[in-house]
Amino acid sequence: MYVKNLEAARDFFVRYFEAKSSDRYRNPLTGFSSYFVTFDDGSKLELMNRPVMSDDKKKPNRTGYAHLSISVGSKEKVDDLTERFSTEGYHVECEPRATGDGFYESCIKGIEDNLIEITI
Repeated sequence: MYVKNLEAARDFFVRYFEAKSSDRYRNPLTGFSSYFVTFDDGSKLELMNRPVMSDDKKKPNRTGYAHLSISVGSKEKVDDLTERFSTEGYHVECEPRATGDGFYESCIKGIEDNLIEITI
């Protein structure tokens, strides 16, 4: 996931999803930097930055990745985390709910306006 503010993105996943962060990698020739954040189940997300990047507006209905989905383990945690995001100023795209395909989830506009689905 490319981001403008690498430190803020890392801190977001560590703070809200209890991810563990690797040390920062930096390539001095290209200016590329990254962190790997690892979640409790072992899944990893690489957060990356380059000195020059475009940052187009993220429209909900477009091709490519639509959102990142993170499992937090229980309905109560979905509810609690969604409320926490709301209280701390993040936009809740959709409140916690049971979906037609059998999931329980919410969706927030997270770091740098990327959509994050919070699910069991």
